[in-house]
Amino acid sequence: MSEQLWTEVDTYFTDRLSLADETLTDALAASDEAGLPAINVAANQGKLLQLLAEIQGARRILEIGTLGGYSTIWLARALPADGSLVTLEYAPEHAAVARANLDRAGFAENVDIRVGPALDSLARLAAEGTEPFDFVFIDADKVNNANYLAWALDHTRPGSVVVVDNVVRSGAVQDAQSTDPSVIGTRAALDLLASEPRLSATAVQTVGAKGYDGFALARVLA
Repeated sequence: MSEQLWTEVDTYFTDRLSLADETLTDALAASDEAGLPAINVAANQGKLLQLLAEIQGARRILEIGTLGGYSTIWLARALPADGSLVTLEYAPEHAAVARANLDRAGFAENVDIRVGPALDSLARLAAEGTEPFDFVFIDADKVNNANYLAWALDHTRPGSVVVVDNVVRSGAVQDAQSTDPSVIGTRAALDLLASEPRLSATAVQTVGAKGYDGFALARVLA
């Protein structure tokens, strides 16, 4: 089987289940026009995030890695009217595209975009005394995956859900000898998921329009 077939199946799912709409299509078009890398989640993955957040009953969501706001829109759609989402983006030019996309999607009041290195933004959130998050989506630089996960564990509550994206690294995640910083960072996060008694976790491989990848899913126990 090939990536072409995986993409065709993803396209079928997206069309058959009506996962794309004008708002989402416009967000991708704006990101492409601005020259952002096409590393956003696929439509079926975005809908999965929305469903997971809805099943969780999330009222406060944290996203680490905004890009053009495509996944942010999916997550924001899971919120109740008085819910809130904080999303962290390193690049100001990416954040500007995301803000315009979110404004067009009707989430100007619900989403707080923080610009700068994510670890710095997280430190500021902690200093502000942020309330616990119900759902956390980690999709930024993979080198700091374990740091992001550790922060999330300290700023969630029992029952909260954490998703860590892109954990397969095209299969390289299983290579203990890898010198790739993204693989090393991902393995560190998986080590934390395995060793932390306050977490119950799994990891799933996926194939699709974005190639061979996967995600880790965890629930905070205590």
